[in-house]
Amino acid sequence: MAAPDLALKDTTEASPLHTISVFVADRPGVLVRVALVFARRGYNIESLVVSPAAEGGFSRMTITSSGDPETLGQIIQQLGKLVDVIKAVDHTGDSAYEAEIALIKIECDLDQRTEILQVAEHYGAKVVDYASESLMLRVFGASEKLDACVALLRPYGIVELVRSGKILMARGQKRT
Repeated sequence: MAAPDLALKDTTEASPLHTISVFVADRPGVLVRVALVFARRGYNIESLVVSPAAEGGFSRMTITSSGDPETLGQIIQQLGKLVDVIKAVDHTGDSAYEAEIALIKIECDLDQRTEILQVAEHYGAKVVDYASESLMLRVFGASEKLDACVALLRPYGIVELVRSGKILMARGQKRT
């Protein structure tokens, strides 16, 4: 069962990552209907963040997915046709501020802490928990920054990693 997942992942990794913002009515079942649009086309949602919008009764979904831009364009059009979807936009290539947060727990002895703390300082990570045999770091910023930080910390023994998924807001006067 793992082999088909790996094959699917290999084909989607070559495709560019798209960040899609979906403004929806805050009603039960909306998330399922949005996810089904992706599933019907065989696309994986790589990250999904849902939060209340500034306007009451509405939510904003930020979805990242890899794939063919033409097919993702069709997915966005289909999302726009859903009853509870107000607006769906692909922000790939737009001028926007993007951020993500990660919590990283590293199993480490006292003699490794200096090296780990140097990596953390370089990436602006904050130690949020000290234990006798582990550290927990919080790092935020662009997804690429988090990827690089995780890659450098992996040799020290990451025991847990939680990432929030990407959030995004259009710069200037443009609405997200």
